[in-house]
Amino acid sequence: MANNVIILAGGQGKRMKINSPKVLCRVLGEPMIEWVMRACEDAGLKDICVVKGFAGEQIDEFVAGRRSVGEVSTVLQAERLGTGHAVMMAEDFLRGHIGGSTLVLCGDAPFIDAATIKGALELHEKKGCGVTVVTSVVEDATGYGRVVRTEEGIAGIVEHKDCTEEQLKIREINSGCYWFDTKALLEVLFEIKPNNAQGEYYLTDCVELMIKKGRTADAYISENPNVALGANDRRGLLKLNDIARMSVIDKWLDEGIEFTCLDGVSIGRDVVIGRGTRIDAGVELRGKTVIGEDCVIGRGCELENTAIGNGVVLNNVHAFDAVVDDNAKIGPFVQLRPGTHICRGVKIGDFVEIKNSTIGEGTAVAHLTYVGDSDVGMNVNFGCGVATANYDGEKKFRTVVGDNAFIGCNTNLVAPVTIGKGAYTAAGSTITGDVPADALAIERGQAVIKEEYAKKKLEKRTRKFEDSRK
Repeated sequence: MANNVIILAGGQGKRMKINSPKVLCRVLGEPMIEWVMRACEDAGLKDICVVKGFAGEQIDEFVAGRRSVGEVSTVLQAERLGTGHAVMMAEDFLRGHIGGSTLVLCGDAPFIDAATIKGALELHEKKGCGVTVVTSVVEDATGYGRVVRTEEGIAGIVEHKDCTEEQLKIREINSGCYWFDTKALLEVLFEIKPNNAQGEYYLTDCVELMIKKGRTADAYISENPNVALGANDRRGLLKLNDIARMSVIDKWLDEGIEFTCLDGVSIGRDVVIGRGTRIDAGVELRGKTVIGEDCVIGRGCELENTAIGNGVVLNNVHAFDAVVDDNAKIGPFVQLRPGTHICRGVKIGDFVEIKNSTIGEGTAVAHLTYVGDSDVGMNVNFGCGVATANYDGEKKFRTVVGDNAFIGCNTNLVAPVTIGKGAYTAAGSTITGDVPADALAIERGQAVIKEEYAKKKLEKRTRKFEDSRK
């Protein structure tokens, strides 16, 4: 029978002051439980049961929405009566896995890692343990259960509030992570009694119960100093984010990436950065973002699931699900929305928004321009204030601009429309029909001047303004 995992995710997190399960609070943009599940999958564990509680439907939505490498199920803990009680709720899951070992994890301790999981399992199987506890040695053990050791292994785990003065001096703490022989766990799980300061069913009591039944209990000291860290309030969550943020940044510093200032810099753990790239202050890189070599990611950039080529310069660019090819220069104050492809050597100026469009090689989009649902060729020039009118209130239509075209300032391209290769549009035109290659399109309304019209309007506005001041 394959090994399996139970993740405890029933906590409300009242001190977080949220209306969702605590495990969905984010570290580097990912729910804490996602960190835990990824560690399990990285360790080769594919059969996972999540014990949900408060707002359990949100856990179901999270599980349904992620890409799992194996089978993930959920069970409900209707009453929050402790960690032992939570595992009891997964009784059917456990009985379906007798013959293997069960890993129990806390969904709000995001820094568990695959190396620790596999190392603890190796010790667990080597010694034939009924239970193996993952522990950590810390300077300040306040709030954590203490691990009481013997020459043969461990004698038990004492929760902080139940410790004696001597036990409070112990620095080896329980991480909340356990490997159990599944059959042995079921033999003692329902013998747990709520005889403690909290009146709860402690999973830690299984250790002593197994020892009394002649089972071996041991502890694996993780080399990960943060394996036991969790968060009970916003300060704790901020601390987790700071630890995760600096861990990622340290990794990229070791890879030779230049950071000019770390203020406001946040990089997701799945982001890839090429050598020779510089990251300035206030940069956020999230999701599956990939950045090439020798790029400059300037101040205020926010990139999510975006691929950046080599030699790209970005300045205050917000890009989502976009692709930018080599040697493009973009910004400041540019938004690239999903489906955008910026080809090689493109230059985009300030206050430009591009959505679901391809901008061909060497094209220049100067400033104050919106390009949506468009296929733009090579070496095209967009003047200031150009806009594609791609939406008529019901449907969206595409605009096609051929190679070497020149789109004059304040041109409106009313889709569906095609601008031929080498064609020009005159400044201020509203183009509603196709323009042939090499032609000049001038489409301006006839000027109509109504004498005294503005004067009458101004008189009405002035009276209204004066009345409002009385």
